[in-house]
Amino acid sequence: MAKIKLSDIPTTPPKKLDKETIKEATDKLLEELDELQNLLYAQHKYSVLVVLQGMDASGKDGVIRNVLGRLNPLGVTAQAFKAPTEDEIEHDFLWRIHKHAPAKGMIQVFNRSHYEDVLIQRVHKWVDEDTIYKRMKAINDFEKLLSEHNNTQILKFYLHISQEEQRDRLAERTEDPRKMWKYNEKDIEEAKLWKQYRKAYEDVFEECSHIPWIIVPTDDNWYKEYIIAKTVRDTLKGLKMKYPMLKR
Repeated sequence: MAKIKLSDIPTTPPKKLDKETIKEATDKLLEELDELQNLLYAQHKYSVLVVLQGMDASGKDGVIRNVLGRLNPLGVTAQAFKAPTEDEIEHDFLWRIHKHAPAKGMIQVFNRSHYEDVLIQRVHKWVDEDTIYKRMKAINDFEKLLSEHNNTQILKFYLHISQEEQRDRLAERTEDPRKMWKYNEKDIEEAKLWKQYRKAYEDVFEECSHIPWIIVPTDDNWYKEYIIAKTVRDTLKGLKMKYPMLKR
């Protein structure tokens, strides 16, 4: 597998695509997903873990709200991973993650994830390189455990935003009253580390590819939501699930 180079991948949709056509297609996908999620919940054989990673302002919250938030809330849970608490720091780095792994029949969404411990900590040099690579191996083992021993379908999305679009979205948080609650002055400082984060992500794509990454162009939200909805739909459809019959 060729190494993923983010600079070679566009952050915008193909020019031939029509926005309204794609939005209509997304609505149809979500109708299909609603039924497939019902099957997933009823059959209680598989689970799904959706990992959302990306730079600040890449639209992770929007995916949860506009794609997975349109499904039955009884079958979908979302977990955001922020800076670890004192209690979490006292345990291994996967401890706080593993307890949120999806149960059978459920779709679990991670807004940021176990990958933060080989991204932000690496960029800021809070841990040494040897520890980073040991953690990457542990992540591969963790994902293998979920997929092979709990029938968990893992979908890892990197929301691929351009530096210009990120700058515009962060600025919008200081101007739009509806988005000011998202503003965090630390985001501006983190944005200055753009190149370091991109390099860290590219290493993650290479070292943690047992479950492949899906790079989603995300400068246009309508296209991002279509790609993610289609990927989740295709994954669930491929399981060929059936409703359980009455036991006689």
